[in-house]
Amino acid sequence: MAERLYGKSGLTKRFESEKDDTFLLDCEGKEQFVIKIAHPSESLEELDFQVNCMRHVESKDPSLPIPRVFQDRNGQILPVVTTSTGEARVVRLFSFIPGTPLDAMISNPEQRARIGELLAQLRHAMADFSHPADSRVLAWDVTHLLDFADLIDCIPSGERRDWVSGTFHRFAKIKSRLDRCRRQVLHNDFNTSNLIVDCHNPGFVNGIIDFGDAVRTAIAVDVATALLNQMPKDIGDAGRCDLFDEARDVLRGYTRFADLTEQELRLIPFLSMGRLAARVLLTSWRAQLFPENSRYILRNTELGWMHLAWFSSLSTRQISDLLFQ
Repeated sequence: MAERLYGKSGLTKRFESEKDDTFLLDCEGKEQFVIKIAHPSESLEELDFQVNCMRHVESKDPSLPIPRVFQDRNGQILPVVTTSTGEARVVRLFSFIPGTPLDAMISNPEQRARIGELLAQLRHAMADFSHPADSRVLAWDVTHLLDFADLIDCIPSGERRDWVSGTFHRFAKIKSRLDRCRRQVLHNDFNTSNLIVDCHNPGFVNGIIDFGDAVRTAIAVDVATALLNQMPKDIGDAGRCDLFDEARDVLRGYTRFADLTEQELRLIPFLSMGRLAARVLLTSWRAQLFPENSRYILRNTELGWMHLAWFSSLSTRQISDLLFQ
């Protein structure tokens, strides 16, 4: 497929992924690419939104380390192939960014601040981008959390279900404030798997990958997702009682380049909590639908339960004040 569409040949290695078939294409050690064959259920319009969003960012701020998108031999960005079983699959070819996913490393405060700076730069680069599919309803956009309340049936009765139920109750109370927040197209998935880093790089971050969850949403949602994903993997470490310590480093870097209102700052911890609830619900549900891929789907779910338990131990006022400590 790579040879026929792009004139590229070499060795391939499959990456684990949620829906797409994704491969590293190593062209005899000279060039490396990522080739993605979309799941047949993926909308062509939404894939067009994703790649054009990336191209827009490249044109607005070439310094941002995002993958480059390549056309095929016929000038197509989204060529369609038909598989042997008759399925139409959309293909994309991206540059490969070397480095280590941040989730495999421990970062220091200034490195985390750099992550915040990049998120702010990305927000500015995407500020004037629009596309017919940018307002799609996306399960991972936490503004729609209450629409997925029925998924609570995937969680057995007990303490964990109570945590999720409590999150829905709190989220319902702040939803009207969220609806009045500033909105634009945003990355919406600034997690540690999507940040490729190198400690020998003065800028630390080699790459920002995976625009698959990009959407028009609240600025506060984008920041909340980034902060949530800096919460520690070991809650018992050093007897810590505040899981937002590392997250505040990211916020410090972010506010060097982009503003946040007091209303947004008070909502962000609730949105992080909501994203945790979405994570445990959606992954538990999807693991039941696709048991053959459950290990990958549930890879962060247990950690999500630990973090959700911490939020559930706080009062509403304590959550609202988290970023003002």
